[in-house]
Amino acid sequence: MSLNETPRGVRVHLALFGKRNAGKSSVINAITGQETAIVSEVKGTTTDPVFKSMEILPIGPCMIIDTAGIDDVGELGELRIKKTLEVLDIADVALLIVDIKLGISDDDRIIMDKFKEKKKPLIVVLNKMDTLENNNNNDIHNHESIESSLQEELNTPVVAVSALKKQGIKALKNAIISVIPEDEDKFKLVGDLINPGDFGVLVTPIDKAAPKGRLILPQQQTIRDILESDAIAIVTKEYELRGTLNNLAKKPKLVITDSQVFLKVAADTPKEILMTSFSILFARQKGDLTEFIKGAKAIEMLKDGDKVLIAEGCTHHRQSDDIGSVKIPRWIRQRTGKQIDFEFSAGATFTEDVKKYALIVHCGACMMNRTGMLSRVNRAKEFNVPIVNYGILIAYVQGLLPRALEPFPLAKIILEEDR
Repeated sequence: MSLNETPRGVRVHLALFGKRNAGKSSVINAITGQETAIVSEVKGTTTDPVFKSMEILPIGPCMIIDTAGIDDVGELGELRIKKTLEVLDIADVALLIVDIKLGISDDDRIIMDKFKEKKKPLIVVLNKMDTLENNNNNDIHNHESIESSLQEELNTPVVAVSALKKQGIKALKNAIISVIPEDEDKFKLVGDLINPGDFGVLVTPIDKAAPKGRLILPQQQTIRDILESDAIAIVTKEYELRGTLNNLAKKPKLVITDSQVFLKVAADTPKEILMTSFSILFARQKGDLTEFIKGAKAIEMLKDGDKVLIAEGCTHHRQSDDIGSVKIPRWIRQRTGKQIDFEFSAGATFTEDVKKYALIVHCGACMMNRTGMLSRVNRAKEFNVPIVNYGILIAYVQGLLPRALEPFPLAKIILEEDR
């Protein structure tokens, strides 16, 4: 990813669903104004979900997700439909593409019901409106009346378009803007914790797990958030932190550290300076800080033979002392003294059997959007399975969580309950 690109996790995830040959790929091309998706008359051209980062005016940075037809057939078709339905969990807005001449099918209604269950914005797009013209190219149907009647019946926005002739696309974009969750900008990383002119010190170890030539994504995004808040970002490594703080004429408002050097940073940061981690900031922005704190406390209830899932939102090359597959299992075993059975998942695949786990430990989700992360949190809550993220867990097992939560007074109260 280029430093100039908007990270995938903060883009609006716009997913398109529909039957084969409803015109999903054509609608994508019409919205984006370029040949982004493959268009073919052959049914089933799109197989696995296809992700494409786009800047769409006037919507802004988006992640477009093209999915396989919800009416796919055969054993392979069933697998494709399964992959398509997984996209429901990460979509911020869904477009259900329907052939206007064929109308709403039973398959369409099934996907609509699933979105209503998840309480997510859905727009029905009646594509191929140009096929309603007669031989003289005079409109013989009032597509507005079709939109109106369907909208009343379905209780969801309905927009008629012709992807082929690029008709109705502006109205579709306006409909998308109208249903994007308004709270997207409320979940800042650090912007609500600092004031203009404040110093924020970022402790960023450069180790073999860091991408060569650049900072990791959480560090990039935190620096950007500080700068957008008209504050000052000071970046240092863990062994230079003490000297950095001593050389500052003004006390920083906040020290933010990589979780893996929590102990050293805590020792070198004066008590009067607030301290937390990148991962805890992401826990608050992308997930549910309250549930993660409860998940950390649930470590004390683990028993011999319990299964713990270590889940990551992306795939990456694992190092010999990898945080997820090596360090966290080691810390949990040391803390509990129990023989724990660890299992691992990465990328879009989470788990189909949440209830078999005694605890789920999730990464900071810097590559995921908030919708996708919350869907995982909610699945864990549905089966009363505790869930915690890396940063919260690391701070807890190292005895630093109370201090790491000082920037978040309400969260600290939750930690202290029932202690």
